[in-house]
Amino acid sequence: MTEGITTELSKELQQAIAALETNSNLEEVGVVVRVGDGVAWIHGLRGAGYSEVLNIETDHGVVEAFALNLLEDEIGAVLLGEDSLVKAGQTVRLKGTVLDVPVGPELLGRVVDPLGRPLDGGPAIKTKQRGLVEREAVGVMGRKSVHEPLMTGIVAIDAMFPIGRGQRELIIGDRQTGKTALAIDTMINQAKQKTGVVNVYVAIGQKLSKIARLVDRLKQEGVMDQTIIVATGPSDPASLLYLAPYAATAMGEYFRDNSQHALMIYDDLTKHAVAYRQMSLLLRRPPGREAYPGDVFYLHSRLLERSAKLSDELGAGSLTALPIIETQAGDISAYIPTNVISITDGQIFLETDLFNQGIRPAISAGLSVSRVGGAAQTGAVKSVSGNLKLGLSQFRELASFAQFGSDLDDSTKHQIERGQRLTELLKQSQYQPLSIWEQVASISAVINGQFDHVPADKVKDAQAALLTKLWADHKTEMQELDKGGKPADEMKTLLAKTATATAKGFEG
Repeated sequence: MTEGITTELSKELQQAIAALETNSNLEEVGVVVRVGDGVAWIHGLRGAGYSEVLNIETDHGVVEAFALNLLEDEIGAVLLGEDSLVKAGQTVRLKGTVLDVPVGPELLGRVVDPLGRPLDGGPAIKTKQRGLVEREAVGVMGRKSVHEPLMTGIVAIDAMFPIGRGQRELIIGDRQTGKTALAIDTMINQAKQKTGVVNVYVAIGQKLSKIARLVDRLKQEGVMDQTIIVATGPSDPASLLYLAPYAATAMGEYFRDNSQHALMIYDDLTKHAVAYRQMSLLLRRPPGREAYPGDVFYLHSRLLERSAKLSDELGAGSLTALPIIETQAGDISAYIPTNVISITDGQIFLETDLFNQGIRPAISAGLSVSRVGGAAQTGAVKSVSGNLKLGLSQFRELASFAQFGSDLDDSTKHQIERGQRLTELLKQSQYQPLSIWEQVASISAVINGQFDHVPADKVKDAQAALLTKLWADHKTEMQELDKGGKPADEMKTLLAKTATATAKGFEG
């Protein structure tokens, strides 16, 4: 250790370091120099690697930490246990492993912390396997292009911004605009449509009451059996908030690597970046823009790159990511939002103004995009949603323009009226995802003009009546349509005929 640092230390600590250097192997043994705010600085351990687990021998047993700062003469280690138990002068040894967590089907239906310890009051979880918290993403040759749809059950998303298995689609917007609601509906839809997709929901610094409500709801909807919840609260140390998404991804990768499909929901990565900033500043890393360290882009890129659609040789499993980012006053040009937008394959932007107008989900047709697009869309939905996004964007433009002029030509009036019906149709209550046939029947009725004489405020009633009639009178055909194939001409005729008959009962 350098002379400058040694002079600052107490005599007892200097003696401990001298004894260590005389009697021990400095490659594998170290001593705590100072500790505070969840970070221990350790002298020795020259053989330690990045993210390696260190065992600190305290008076009350071993406290684990992991190495995050590897400096020339000391190590900055982030504690995974109580920092009040750790004191200067205590011995530290290498555990010989990097950080890992339990993975496997035994975790399904459970609420755990980032280290795999149960939080739901249930028995301890015994798994046959463990997965690495930090792991290199699958290379290009081990991947396949995203082509299978991951249906969310939300008409606005499945029709305009389709998500495929293996894609990373960002959900972004201000607080209280329904970001988590979109993610939860997607989880519920996986169970309702019996897709076999495993849900992994990561709560990063969320209120524990919110997590408890979510668990109750998932149990009500019958989704909890195929869900893992990794939870951290606001009072948890920054180290656990930092580890939560990586640990949860390791749990999701187990299913991906065993030819299954998993959906990751990171709620939310803004809090994750803040936890990393806190740890970095405590580790004395130089702050950059908005006080984040220079490697904050790498923080999320190495996390989200692990979501992929694997090649047939690797089992064709998939891991789909829905990261959530919270903006301040709709500012998507801030540091963390722009970082994550550039990493992901598209974003669903939720607007506060639309939310306050009662348009929910409050999805902005102009700022949202899916960079996988039609490749991951079922033939059935694709057949009716071709001009939906364009029509909606044009309507929003025309509607703001029409406020200033009373003399509108017939085609503009018609476009505005069609846009109003589309807007009404795309409104959807929470916890009510729609199946493929319900989406196709609803969209085609508005797009093809069968609902043109239905007043906008009665569109939802007409939609409900149409779906009830179709299921009652043509159940077999609807089950066929629900398989997702491109509808035949007879099917289109059947939908048009039923929609026209239904609309007559609602005409103004």
